[in-house]
Amino acid sequence: MASLLLSPTVTPTTCSRRGHAACQYSTRMGCLRPAVELKRTCSIASTRRAPPCSAPRRGLRAAASAAPARVETEEPFDPQIVVVLGMQWGDEGKGKLVDILAQKYEIVARAQGGANAGHTIYDTEGNKWKLHLLPSGILNPKAKCVIGNGVVVHLPSLLEEIEGMEARGVSVEGRLFISSRAHLLFDLHKEIDGRREEELAGTGKEIGTTRRGIGPAYASKAIRNGLRVGDLAHPDAFAAKLRALALDGQRRFADFDYDVEAEIASYRAIAARIAPYVSDTVHALNEWADEGRSILVEGANATMLDLDFGTYPYVTSSNPSIGGVVVGLGLAPRRLGATIGVAKAYTTRVGAGPYPTEIHGELADTLREVGAEYGTTTGRPRRVGWLDMVALRYAVRINGLTHLNLTKLDVLDGLKEIRVGVGYRTPEGDLPTVPADLETLERAEVVWETLPGWQQDISKARTWEDLPENAKKYVRFIESRLGVHVKWIGVGPGREAVVLKPLELPVGARS
Repeated sequence: MASLLLSPTVTPTTCSRRGHAACQYSTRMGCLRPAVELKRTCSIASTRRAPPCSAPRRGLRAAASAAPARVETEEPFDPQIVVVLGMQWGDEGKGKLVDILAQKYEIVARAQGGANAGHTIYDTEGNKWKLHLLPSGILNPKAKCVIGNGVVVHLPSLLEEIEGMEARGVSVEGRLFISSRAHLLFDLHKEIDGRREEELAGTGKEIGTTRRGIGPAYASKAIRNGLRVGDLAHPDAFAAKLRALALDGQRRFADFDYDVEAEIASYRAIAARIAPYVSDTVHALNEWADEGRSILVEGANATMLDLDFGTYPYVTSSNPSIGGVVVGLGLAPRRLGATIGVAKAYTTRVGAGPYPTEIHGELADTLREVGAEYGTTTGRPRRVGWLDMVALRYAVRINGLTHLNLTKLDVLDGLKEIRVGVGYRTPEGDLPTVPADLETLERAEVVWETLPGWQQDISKARTWEDLPENAKKYVRFIESRLGVHVKWIGVGPGREAVVLKPLELPVGARS
């Protein structure tokens, strides 16, 4: 993956793991942290079923503290299995990084979520692609794409998406694998989703869902009356199960508008069309991993929308954090070589829920327009806010990040000053992290730091040296607070509009 490497400024020692530079501190299976005047080497001999490196498990902050001065160094990046996850409230630009990495990875897999998760991608020719259920790797004609068991799938929407791709010359034949264990999302789930939102209207308790039926589909899964993709192979049993599922909605809501018999009939035709794509993806992924094939896991939604860790109940209905990858694909934790978090240089969120660093008024409108902050799936305008370091540090810890991708830095180009939320303060004292109690979060005051802007166009920057000094300071400030290397920096929507930042030890030096 030569295109993903940084120019070396020190000579790394040799590691036996797939030609890596020697790692002083190994992260799970990946030799991700380079040697800087090291006498110690990593003993990992293979990317397949390799045990963790015996080096002490210390973070980049610990590594940085041992460095007497800032050092720029090569950081080879070719873990066999890499995970890309959102760190905020979604819409961070995960699809772009996945699209870039997918040009080099053999398999791209989605682990959770549904058609509520949209990715907008621009290819090298400037063409715009909107994806909802298909993994972003579909744009690489050599990549196999997996929809894992943790995804809820609305098959009519998926088939429509496939048809749209094929109309533009992108074939999925022989490349798309849908888990037979994935749960089906039906039109009745969408109807229930809308009815529930209508019940909450005017109460101040609206969740602000996409009304795509995601929550009700996961609810069916949890109470064990849902249907899975594999059920399509048994038409009579499928019909009986769907009729039973429909009764729930009919009993719950008056005038429930759902023709179950028409749905059953439509799925007979859908079953034949989808059959070539259905497989045991748990077995396939583990076989590919054992063979040493490279796998890229594409997260949907984001950690602050996680069912367990997000701003509950204003969250999605699955786990978009690292645990959802393991459960949603059937890959063991020890297989994961690198975990990349994606975060905007500011923040956005869609729908209701607490949002401590939210911006209002003219500045919010300006950033929304400059950043094109409208939902890929719904077209809804996104709420806009300053970067929230408390929430970001919380998400980084939960997911055990090895790298960070900071996106949309260029959106801040016109600002004289940039505010960053660095703490939450209540009458009872400062909060050390994001509280579970939303009442506490809503009454907390944000502690701010203000950094100077750069007030120049950075959209043409392609190297770290191209960025103005204040932009570098902003990135280093983020690194210094998180202890995680910001390896990729987005400076525009195109695939090529990415700056690779050298690994600097100590992390965030001169911030």
